[in-house]
Amino acid sequence: MFLVDDHALFLAGVRAELGASADVVGEADDVAPAIELIAERLPDVVLLDVHLPGGSGAEVVAALHRDHPEVRFLALSVSDAPEDVIAVIRAGARGYVTKTIDGHELADAVRRVAGGDVVFSPRLAGFVLDAFASSPCEVSPSFDPELDLLSPREREVLRLIARGYSYKELAMELSISVKTVESHVSAVLRKLQLSSRHQLTRWATERRLV
Repeated sequence: MFLVDDHALFLAGVRAELGASADVVGEADDVAPAIELIAERLPDVVLLDVHLPGGSGAEVVAALHRDHPEVRFLALSVSDAPEDVIAVIRAGARGYVTKTIDGHELADAVRRVAGGDVVFSPRLAGFVLDAFASSPCEVSPSFDPELDLLSPREREVLRLIARGYSYKELAMELSISVKTVESHVSAVLRKLQLSSRHQLTRWATERRLV
């Protein structure tokens, strides 16, 4: 893992919180050194702030994402502004969590991103879904026979599950029961011939639905 943040005390805190659960291969405190060192060391996951002295975390992601798709980016910021969330995700980050997250949750988020999942704090995921809903051509294929098997509500459930929502959080977001959520997820898995939530997340990510 690689850390990008201009606050030394915060970086020390992250290292302490993650402990032995993550092998930190480098750190940077600004855009230019981050781009250079990440390209050199190619970590599995980059944990980065969205506001840096010389620019933004989105610039770091955009500069590396195309040439090094194997490097996954997770934004960790004090900011929960919609424009910050959307910018870094559009650049290619795999998730966004705020600095109010505790150590256990952060370690879990890093593991999930390293494994190919996308991770969002539930409220932040809503910003991204709303933004992409206004420009669906950027996040969905023009024609996908498998996707066409799903009802509009099943597609909505698919996107939220792939964004990292728990069944309870998804039920609250859509104002439906947990049992109904389970029913929708089962239907999506059956129609897409998938067997797990992880496979569902990967399927949605490959089609840029999240």
